[in-house]
Amino acid sequence: MDKYISIVNEIKTASKIIITAHKSPDGDSIGSSLGLYHFIKKIGKNVVICHPDPAPDYLMWLDGVETILTMSNDNLEIEKLFNESDLIFCLDYNGTDRVGEGMQELLEKSLAKKIMIDHHLNPQDFAFITLSETGVCSTSQLIIETIIQSGNEELLDEKIGTPLYLGILTDTGSFRFPSVQPRTHELLAKLLSSGVKHYIVHETLNDNNTLERLRLQGYALSQKLELIKEYNVAFISLTEKELKKFDYKKGDTEGLVNIALSIKGIKAAMFFSEKDGLIKISFRSKGQDNPVNVLASEHFSGGGHANASGGVSELSMIETLEKIKKLIPAYFSHN
Repeated sequence: MDKYISIVNEIKTASKIIITAHKSPDGDSIGSSLGLYHFIKKIGKNVVICHPDPAPDYLMWLDGVETILTMSNDNLEIEKLFNESDLIFCLDYNGTDRVGEGMQELLEKSLAKKIMIDHHLNPQDFAFITLSETGVCSTSQLIIETIIQSGNEELLDEKIGTPLYLGILTDTGSFRFPSVQPRTHELLAKLLSSGVKHYIVHETLNDNNTLERLRLQGYALSQKLELIKEYNVAFISLTEKELKKFDYKKGDTEGLVNIALSIKGIKAAMFFSEKDGLIKISFRSKGQDNPVNVLASEHFSGGGHANASGGVSELSMIETLEKIKKLIPAYFSHN
């Protein structure tokens, strides 16, 4: 509890605050950033969110997302803010290399106090205060704990709580991963009591498809879904050419890997997407006996959680798929 109080005390004594999160933003990085942003604004402090790149289209409805500055669009303004700030929050990442080269340089040069709030394994020791809880399902849950455990629960409202609910929802696969704890649901109840309309979050996330996105997902599932039945593994791959064919926009493939994982009997699923000569990989799995983070870290320069990890390959799509097929027997049990 002392650490939570210390974090809020640092907020109250700071004059210019920056909130950062990892590149390639997701629901938890955006949700935790906006939840903390609205909390800091509510206690009357000066705060700006500075991210490496923009939020995906499916999150653009969130209150405050339009205020987020990005290195891809506002690098000169962000550089000025880093030089002037006295407190920097590092949310949902465990090492400075996770924010991209441009922001990493600014972060490491900054003399501001840094506070890391994160739930990933093996955090680096670069922050003034490190709140690292690897057993917690999301950084958004840690933001709620910070607000409550510091004695500020009465400040929770719909504006603060909505992005935090979304962060937990998306980082747990709609509460399906083993990382969900009884405490998670206790905190969700507090968010609902503060005015969060959970049904609006679900509707906005799930009932906002474009025709192009549905056609892309239909193509991916009907033409690009492969099963390795003897190891209970499924995967989907989409090349850059295929994505362009369906007028791909950031976020259009969100959830595809979970659909593959939902197939009866499948224990692990992978999604491969190509961009600028790199293959980005999303790994998902079920249960404690099928971790995917080791595979991601040992072979694809990635890592993350046991049941939800990411990685990257510099090989071609064909070579990457050949590589993963050869590795699968070493990481997953044969039927």
